[in-house]
Amino acid sequence: MKIKKWSGNPILWPKKGSYWEGVQVRNPAAVYEEGKVFLLYTACGETEFEQKIYLGLAISEDGFHFERVSEEPVFAPSEDGFDAGSVEDPRAVKIGDTFYITYAARAFPPVAFWRGKRRKNIPNDAPTWKENFRRSGLLSSKDMRHFKRLGPITSERFFDPDVVLFPGKIRGRYVMLHRPTNYFASYQEAEKKPMEKRPSIWLAYSDDLIHWVNDHLLLHPTFDWESNRVGAAGPPIRTNEGWLTLYHGVDKEYIYRVGVMLLDLEDPRRIIARSPNFIMEPEAEFEKKGTVNNVVFPCGNVVIGKELFIYYGGADTVCCVATVALEDLLEYV
Repeated sequence: MKIKKWSGNPILWPKKGSYWEGVQVRNPAAVYEEGKVFLLYTACGETEFEQKIYLGLAISEDGFHFERVSEEPVFAPSEDGFDAGSVEDPRAVKIGDTFYITYAARAFPPVAFWRGKRRKNIPNDAPTWKENFRRSGLLSSKDMRHFKRLGPITSERFFDPDVVLFPGKIRGRYVMLHRPTNYFASYQEAEKKPMEKRPSIWLAYSDDLIHWVNDHLLLHPTFDWESNRVGAAGPPIRTNEGWLTLYHGVDKEYIYRVGVMLLDLEDPRRIIARSPNFIMEPEAEFEKKGTVNNVVFPCGNVVIGKELFIYYGGADTVCCVATVALEDLLEYV
């Protein structure tokens, strides 16, 4: 399977001198609405003591050439909540007439945390507060420009990013993919666990998008290229054959790659097919070298005509796009 990375990549670079997107623009959500692609991307700038992480918005009429909509972020960390330090790695779906965006959050900025700066009056000893581990939040929006916080949707007791919603109810309930795990201080510690015990993709159900139950282990690391951990990528895509679903995997050399699986339409806990081989890996210089080396990290995908557009972060620094014929990818998996 050959995914075609656009020759004009990256589609977004950091803006030098910007307080909020001067260092990174990466890991974007994407929606296709009224003939345009809305790209909601993760961004941060460099400051001496804090490195808050924001969301910016860019729009394209062809899926390749994007223009930012504002000199300011469209969504920022809260003043003093569970996401006061960062809002990042969004994934977006449209259900009915509303966009729902999941995102990873930290209680305080990561640079400030690693330099020893701590929030005063920490609410409790949960790791998402005390150790600044990421959990996930949910936003709603009617226009992808204005957002309403619906609150955290994962436990404060777990390191739980990579939350992705299915774009609609299945048998009357909402469904999400996520990666609840005890936080490992390093990849090396994760590798001490048996493969099936390493960070894995789980599936959960909800009646209100806020409270999630019936957790089910969907997929754990199996192949060498994903031996360290796996996590969801962009939202599953409904096809006649099943939910076409991309995910990322990390190997023992800390290289991020992309895999594909097909889930049952009525019972997405059942994996119909899963490729043993990755379909994307770091190749270009801007994918191999950056804030984090050797990373291709999709958070968004949209179908335009017969093509699947995959929007991904390169080396945690830039935004990129790749395409593949939807039917070809289905036949492959």
